[in-house]
Amino acid sequence: MICVGIDVAKDKHDCVILNSEGKVLAGVFTIPNNADGFDTLLQKIHGCTSPDDKIKVGLEATGHYSYNILGFLLNQGLPTYVINPLHTNLFRKSMSLRKTKTDRVDAKTIAAMLMSNVDLKSYTDAAYHNEELKSLTRYRFDKVRERAQLKQSVSRLVTILFPELEKLVPTLHMSSVYALLIEFPGAKQIAEAHLTHLKSLLKDASKGRYGRDMATEIRDAAKRSIGSVMPAKSLELRHTIRLIRELDSEIKDIEAAIEAIMEELQSPITTIPGMGFRMAAMILAEIGDFSFFDSPDKILAYAGMSPSTYQSGHLSLAGTYSHMEKRGSRYLRYALYNATKYVCHWDPGFAAYLAKKRAEGKHYNVALSHAAKKLVRLIYALEKSRQPYRRAA
Repeated sequence: MICVGIDVAKDKHDCVILNSEGKVLAGVFTIPNNADGFDTLLQKIHGCTSPDDKIKVGLEATGHYSYNILGFLLNQGLPTYVINPLHTNLFRKSMSLRKTKTDRVDAKTIAAMLMSNVDLKSYTDAAYHNEELKSLTRYRFDKVRERAQLKQSVSRLVTILFPELEKLVPTLHMSSVYALLIEFPGAKQIAEAHLTHLKSLLKDASKGRYGRDMATEIRDAAKRSIGSVMPAKSLELRHTIRLIRELDSEIKDIEAAIEAIMEELQSPITTIPGMGFRMAAMILAEIGDFSFFDSPDKILAYAGMSPSTYQSGHLSLAGTYSHMEKRGSRYLRYALYNATKYVCHWDPGFAAYLAKKRAEGKHYNVALSHAAKKLVRLIYALEKSRQPYRRAA
């Protein structure tokens, strides 16, 4: 067995090659993060091995920095293991009490982990290509969060410029209101607008929902408004709404790309009532290859949803003060919690389970976390069996 440890960085990678007895076949050497460096690594590996040797290559999960070298190793047919940096850190500490962390030490630690009997599974080509779905879902997550912040800005600006408007419409964040505020970004401008034009604008933007009555009500409220006349804030409001519209268009494009991938995957978890393709995509993207996980509990741990425990002597907080770890993928936690809310709404079995936990006196969020764990077990079972969801009789 030949083990290759690689510590990944932005511009270079530190590598070391050991055999199963721990003998150093190639001391720590540095390769640049380019095609020549990758070829040098491959030549070093071939120079230290024979055709009968089994090769393991390990590297830490360092996000986009590891993506290119990971693809290169997989294309070369080399069994590659992507290791959680937290796991590497704990393993390094177990080997020495000294606080020593360098790129050279990390490369040796990774190689040593490959030699040990720790439970590691090789990275698959399917998992590598799953990164496209992960990139899209995370990109959408960031765009949606950015849009939410802009919507908060709209609410803040309307409170300054035309505070009465919010009580006249179901929500400020609708196309008819945005169309109104783009053209008339303030109570003063609306109060001076011609009623016929105001009616036409609202009717077109709302697709006939609002007409003369709403236009009259809004203009009358604008005439009596306490809103401030601030050209700078009006300009900011216009620009903010334009940015929201641009983000709406971008998010729509991203979601179309996600939906296309999900149609190819044909995942059975989309058959769960209330499981939309957006949250399903994020769950599948963050979990990746289900063969990496021996049980649903491993997925819960990866998501940081396992309860933390602390015990020392007679002091045990396992049952009374066991907070959630929250050390895993925050994207996966987000997707699981949001999916659980909708599944509990649409599926009678999950709704009953949530009600049962609430009846036991648990806070809503705690009860929801229990339902989320139940959902993870269901997702795991469906992905393993590749069978659609069937409600229990």
